[in-house]
Amino acid sequence: MNEFKIIIDDSFEDLRIDKLLAVSPFMGDKKQDARNDFPKGKENDENSYINGMSRSFIRKMIDNGDVLVNGKPVKASFVPKYGDEILLNLPEMIVPDIVAENIPLDIVYEDDDVIVINKPKGMVVHPAAGNYTGTIVNALMYHCKDNLSGINGVLRPGIVHRIDKDTTGLIVAAKNDNAHRCLAEQLKEHSITRRYQAICCGAFKEPQGRVEATIGRSPNDRKKMAANVKNGKEAATNYRVLGVIGTNGYVDISSDNATTKNTGSTSTNNEIGKVTYSHIECILETGRTHQIRVHMAYIGHPLLGDFTYGPFKEGQKVLGVELQGQCLHAGVLGFIHPTTGKYMEFEAPLPEYFQKLIGNKKPSH
Repeated sequence: MNEFKIIIDDSFEDLRIDKLLAVSPFMGDKKQDARNDFPKGKENDENSYINGMSRSFIRKMIDNGDVLVNGKPVKASFVPKYGDEILLNLPEMIVPDIVAENIPLDIVYEDDDVIVINKPKGMVVHPAAGNYTGTIVNALMYHCKDNLSGINGVLRPGIVHRIDKDTTGLIVAAKNDNAHRCLAEQLKEHSITRRYQAICCGAFKEPQGRVEATIGRSPNDRKKMAANVKNGKEAATNYRVLGVIGTNGYVDISSDNATTKNTGSTSTNNEIGKVTYSHIECILETGRTHQIRVHMAYIGHPLLGDFTYGPFKEGQKVLGVELQGQCLHAGVLGFIHPTTGKYMEFEAPLPEYFQKLIGNKKPSH
């Protein structure tokens, strides 16, 4: 057994202990990791392991007396108070062997410090429960051999940030620890350029806007994130409408005079017709889990094909295209190179499925 200590602050008051342990992330200054006997370099892997515990597993731990509050066993319905100390006696974590796999990568740029990859739809970035093979990490281990940073542990060598399985587009990986620290600091300062394109449901009232709403684990479904929850972190997404898909097909409204057009249900000149979907660009100020998906759903415009935050089902066809997850593409990525200090920016073209949905038309921007 290994111990994990948590000190309760006001962000996690008023929650049953089984629910608190299931929905709260075990990262950051609010918690104190009291374990000293794990091998060096695996701390992030243990945190991933803890974050992956189900509520039923946590209840079993509580019933077995492996969860103590201020040194005493409690029931699953117990509600901790501010300042309480929770001690978890965790079973030994089994870290699987992650093997290198000869998986083709769409490499946009590579040098001795970084590698920029255009990730396809359906590919997971790093191994986790249920996905230990076929990931970007498995492919990187084959391609880069031992030239990957080790800061993020054995499950995520080289990985500085990630995008969701069904999101396409650009990610950067670090080939040494110095590059990793430099890129991670830029992410922390929100200085990395990240521009996405997405297709959303419905018509926007304004051609551009900003969504500012905290994002945290949903209190009702631990597999989902939610906006404006008690344990949420600050998050902001800027967006602008590039085009709309209406009864008259796709219409580009991204040109300089686009702001004079009505992006609502009809245009004054009937060019657009009734709008069904909007093609938008999103610029992230922060990088929370599922941020664009959660923010767009929060303002009433869930992403087309989003099976988690939208009304869509697998296998459903829209505009003649079978949906394969959210229509979201990380199209532009820019950062300061860790060694040269020069700004570098990369762009990945829209994938084929996305182009089909907008009728193979490219906005003028």
